[in-house]
Amino acid sequence: MSVPLHSAPEIGGVRPSFDRSWLRDAVDSIAAEAARSADTHLLRVPLGGSAGIDLYVKDESTHPTGSLKHRLARSLFLYGLCNGRIGPRTTIVEASSGSTAVSEAYFAQMLDLPFVAVMPASTAPAKVAEIARYGGSCHFVEHPGAVYAEAIRIAEETGGLYMDQFTHAERATDWRGNNNIAQSIFEQMARERHPVPDWIVVGAGTGGTSATIGRYLRYRGHATRLCLADPDASVFHRHLADPSVTARSGTASVVEGIGRARLEPSFLPSLIDRWVAVPDAASLGAARALTEVIGRSCGASTGTNLWAAAELISEMAAQGRSGSVVTLLCDSGERYRGTHLDPDWIRARGLDVDGPRDAMMRFLTTGCAPCAEAGPAASAHPYRETGSSSATRSSEQ
Repeated sequence: MSVPLHSAPEIGGVRPSFDRSWLRDAVDSIAAEAARSADTHLLRVPLGGSAGIDLYVKDESTHPTGSLKHRLARSLFLYGLCNGRIGPRTTIVEASSGSTAVSEAYFAQMLDLPFVAVMPASTAPAKVAEIARYGGSCHFVEHPGAVYAEAIRIAEETGGLYMDQFTHAERATDWRGNNNIAQSIFEQMARERHPVPDWIVVGAGTGGTSATIGRYLRYRGHATRLCLADPDASVFHRHLADPSVTARSGTASVVEGIGRARLEPSFLPSLIDRWVAVPDAASLGAARALTEVIGRSCGASTGTNLWAAAELISEMAAQGRSGSVVTLLCDSGERYRGTHLDPDWIRARGLDVDGPRDAMMRFLTTGCAPCAEAGPAASAHPYRETGSSSATRSSEQ
């Protein structure tokens, strides 16, 4: 009698040998790195004219690889290792606009694994140089939407693993705690005068950070609401306004790391309480203003976050409410010396960042709402609050 190919012998099946000693050492190496990396600082931003309201930024640029994505990369490697998908000779492949690739290259080098980043040709040169510094290689595509298929192709050709941050970001991190970013924020806020924030403001690229924070808020029963700060060219806020919209064509945002042209699998819309769409010029201008005020270099996505936070704070002040708002300093502006901080680069794209920068400086020093000062290009963009039709301004979707 023939035996089916996949039938196990009567004495039990034995899977191919698995190098558990290498796995144990790899997990221990990542755990040791986490222990060495002290938690990032929560900085209080001085606010003039907004008595009773406090603004904080969590400075994720102080991670060893310089950005918020360090947390994600660590989680993705642990997820791959403990799921048996990463071994001692696995080539790691990722589709990334830069910061995730930098952080993954760092962890790949730590484990002596080859790393390939698939990224748009427009990625900031400083990020490309950092990937190379950690021993990774870069594979460029002309159209940002091509990164997914190209990463899959390279992983198949090399017999490697496509990490796929856009699918796995929301599940790789333990959202219930275990030193995630949400737990860290609440521990650091514990002794402040408004320890439970009214709002936490985040951008979304993969959606992993907003998923972690949104789930944690619900798990812990906090009244804090979650606001999405989204580049104007992104699809995420369009989907929140109209769930049938899952993709967007046209000119992409110049803000790297957040905002996408397609609805990513890790972005969980049900966790978002409100959103603010932010024009690129406003993001760049706000980042410049915050850099001047706190003395820490800020990338453009931090400016996106700040612009949205300013809208919320202005609204709280107008209603006579006190409280606190927390957002993220995602990475350093030094990574963008060849792009966002280059005057010629700015002029070539027709961006006027001086008006939004001045408006944000006035907000930080006097409390004057930035949208009222930055002109229609920066203010005629919609937001929504779940379950509140009165909190919606019209704009082209």
